[in-house]
Amino acid sequence: MAFAADPFVRWIYPDPNQYLSNIREMLIRFGGKAFDHGTAYYVDGFFGAALWLPPGIHPDEEALGEHMQRTISESILEDAFSVLEQMGDCHPTDPHWYLPLLAVDPVHQGNGYGSTLLKDAIAKFDTDGMTAYLESSNPRNISLYERHGFEIITEIQAGTTQVTPMVRKPQ
Repeated sequence: MAFAADPFVRWIYPDPNQYLSNIREMLIRFGGKAFDHGTAYYVDGFFGAALWLPPGIHPDEEALGEHMQRTISESILEDAFSVLEQMGDCHPTDPHWYLPLLAVDPVHQGNGYGSTLLKDAIAKFDTDGMTAYLESSNPRNISLYERHGFEIITEIQAGTTQVTPMVRKPQ
């Protein structure tokens, strides 16, 4: 339920039943490869998770596109695909880690789980001299990412909300 109030997710799935029926598959298509690469992390109690994709690994774009084609209202489908294309254009050109999903159970938000999920990964990236990249789909989360050294690249308008690509150079 971590994305139940996410502005971007609720733009593409405004109806609660539509959201509940489709969000799981969408998240798997978007970040599921982290499980294949051993880069899916969680906090004790499974209150939150971060799915990091290693350099050169991308979401399953074909399956994601097919899923969106089947499940998103035709009235916003073209705009949704445009947002994804713009997100892709913002990825750094150098090898980088990609965080397609970081989620904390709404009941446990504000307890530092998001920071916990970021800290260890970022420390490893710094040691390895690697860039990290993400898109914040919720404006409320931008300050969290900024506290961990991410900088805003641009803002992408997505219906009534925006997606904010962010990058963090190794420190």
